[in-house]
Amino acid sequence: MGGKYRITGDKYPRMRPHRRRGRLAVVVVGCGAVLGVAGWGTLQLIDVFTGGGGTATAASGCSKTTTKAGPAASASASAATSGGTGTGAGTTAGARTGAGAGPGAVPKPAQITVNVFNATTRSGLAKTTADELKKRGFRIGEVGNAAKQYDKKVTGTGVLLGPASSLNTSLPVLATQLGTAERRTDAARKGTTVDLIIGNGFKALTSRPEAAKALTALAAPRPTAGATTKKGC
Repeated sequence: MGGKYRITGDKYPRMRPHRRRGRLAVVVVGCGAVLGVAGWGTLQLIDVFTGGGGTATAASGCSKTTTKAGPAASASASAATSGGTGTGAGTTAGARTGAGAGPGAVPKPAQITVNVFNATTRSGLAKTTADELKKRGFRIGEVGNAAKQYDKKVTGTGVLLGPASSLNTSLPVLATQLGTAERRTDAARKGTTVDLIIGNGFKALTSRPEAAKALTALAAPRPTAGATTKKGC
């Protein structure tokens, strides 16, 4: 071509196709998705190998045990005022509770010293009861009539009285011998000795077989709260 459209020089313009930006955007989004999936998978693997929370599952053969962490078991006593048994002023009434001692905290009868007091009009009841407790392995302290604040004022079978420390130790053990007796603690009381105050409703101690069975159940370990065991394939 000539004239003003004539091409001069030894370099020619190159015709390049337009860049496809749409394809580049798709590639970027795809890479982001792949990285996200890989990260999520990594987190799942970490949960698997580290336990993944408060639930631990152990499987062996066809047995599967699942244990959930729960609050620790705790026993609390509610304060009771002196009333049903007619106790007088000056005594700090403790708790009346059916809770037993915890595992490993239950003393043996030979480790417990019991004072036996008679709050009834029947003579000789304290001595015969103390003799029977001695045959069952308990150590016997004082034996005699109940103090004025209890004398002829215990309408039930009896009152088991001890220091605050005996609430979940020696009192439950003594209660296996007279399960219908009321349990009380005196915060001002010192030492470890406990009292059995015989009331008007008393007829006899719990039978030896029943008392032995209750004592065995009291000393037996208890399952941890929150543990669930599943068996089977």
